[in-house]
Amino acid sequence: MSPTALPAAAVPEHGHVTFLGAGPGDPGLLTLRAVEALANADVLVAEHEVLDVVRTHARPGVSVVNAETGPSSDPLPGTGTPHPKLVDGTSTSVEVPAVRDASHLVMEAARGGRRVVRAVSGDPGLDTYAAEEMLACAAAGVPFEVVPGVAAAVGVPAYAGVPLRDAQGADVRFVDARTASDRCWTEVGASDGTVVVSTTLDSVAAAAGELVSAGRKPDTPMTVTVAGTTTRQRTWSATLGTIAQTLKQAKVLPSPEGGRPVIAVVGERSAPAQRDRLAWFESKPLFGWKVLVPRTKEQAASLSDQLRSYGAVPHEVPTIAVEPPRTPQQMERAVKGLVTGRYEWIAFTSVNAVKAVREKFEEYGLDARAFAGIKVAAVGEQTAKALIAFGVKPDLVPSGEQSAAGLLEDWPPYDPVFDPIDRVFLPRADIATETLVAGLIELGWEVDDVTAYRTVRASPPPAETREAIKGGGFDAVLFTSSSTVRNLVGIAGKPHNVTVIACIGPATAKTAEEHGLRVDVMAPEPSVHKLAEALADFGLRRRTAALEAGDPVTRPSERRPGSRRRRAT
Repeated sequence: MSPTALPAAAVPEHGHVTFLGAGPGDPGLLTLRAVEALANADVLVAEHEVLDVVRTHARPGVSVVNAETGPSSDPLPGTGTPHPKLVDGTSTSVEVPAVRDASHLVMEAARGGRRVVRAVSGDPGLDTYAAEEMLACAAAGVPFEVVPGVAAAVGVPAYAGVPLRDAQGADVRFVDARTASDRCWTEVGASDGTVVVSTTLDSVAAAAGELVSAGRKPDTPMTVTVAGTTTRQRTWSATLGTIAQTLKQAKVLPSPEGGRPVIAVVGERSAPAQRDRLAWFESKPLFGWKVLVPRTKEQAASLSDQLRSYGAVPHEVPTIAVEPPRTPQQMERAVKGLVTGRYEWIAFTSVNAVKAVREKFEEYGLDARAFAGIKVAAVGEQTAKALIAFGVKPDLVPSGEQSAAGLLEDWPPYDPVFDPIDRVFLPRADIATETLVAGLIELGWEVDDVTAYRTVRASPPPAETREAIKGGGFDAVLFTSSSTVRNLVGIAGKPHNVTVIACIGPATAKTAEEHGLRVDVMAPEPSVHKLAEALADFGLRRRTAALEAGDPVTRPSERRPGSRRRRAT
């Protein structure tokens, strides 16, 4: 626990408020202290875009206050003030009239003995209203603390590849263009240091003009970054004199989204030649790619995390739903046989198989200790991780290919001298192949091949997702099995021909081609993580080819509709 943290038993009668900086947009920039405070919060107050960053760290049942929208008529218990209005199915949330009124709701919640987290974008010390809310808490006798966050004016340039200082140690000035006075512009214009300007997209040219009028040379380098630290980030390099024309040529302005906040950096450290070498974030191999992940929600999580590490924006669309077997008696007998010593081995061929056995164990009041004396095999790393989370360390995981064939390569033949029991329990899906069963029988084992769960086609995704799939709104789609190909096409339609198709292996690729899809990427081995790596390699080769040709780096979805995809070599 942080030395500034307040133990649960020490919450004052009037509650406690934590003013928390949520950073500029990337959830990974939250501090450890911020995560700790969110996990203990009873009430979370934040604007919509900040809620998206912090809510995943809040405990289930936390009251979530959207500080931007209108009030609800239900009172908070014991306060007489508007009650949290439901924002989603897992948390209660309240709406308040305006940002300035958030302090009233924060204090009312705190007076009820609650732990309140008031989360703001960037850092609380630079927020427009946070200081006023702190003073209101102090005047009302409500104790509070401040958890600093990464300020946008510092974090965004770092993600854009623009260092604010170097060995020469030039001054750095921060300017909010919305409130800057003539004197402020005169001072920064007379300086030769780096200027970081917080403004909006349609006000960038005006800010550049202010600096030129105040004495800065028109050829001074300037970068402008929108949606900084997120996978929507985009940066333009120009000069004070050319930025207006640069944004116009990029067809960024005029735009109805011209009011979006941006961070502009003015000075030699934002020179394009330097930024080209330091732009680590936007040069990720799949930066900004919208990637469709058609798997079950549980299976998609780790794959989506890996895609995000490459700069992609994963969009999870379940194509397969997992349901219990129609006749559970066979599964019940097999689980009882585990306890009574019927089996020498149990082989898990998927995460879903682990989940099915675990649920049956919990139904009977059993835990991982029931595996004592039984050898456990897992078909691959993800299945092994699911077993370890259950408290079971597998005895056998394929040393080579992570598949049924790879498992058979390492599986020992039955030996009546060393194996007191010759039977294997194989819990699996209703549509699984017979490869593993046949191989185990050939090795001399008896197999109880048990349907542990059924895989059925999931419900169709929302209409906007279906349109994006068919209309080329996705940059890539990852197919992890033949069934995901069939089911996605069945519930959502065939992906557009500009979408990059990536398949986990030859069988899946064959199914994709049978459905009229051109396969661009195939994993070197049947592993979802190797598939993601292969897609990242494809994206990197594509990016490198564009740069070497002097072409702009674009995503597949930005090509002209109907254009043919080129296979990367």
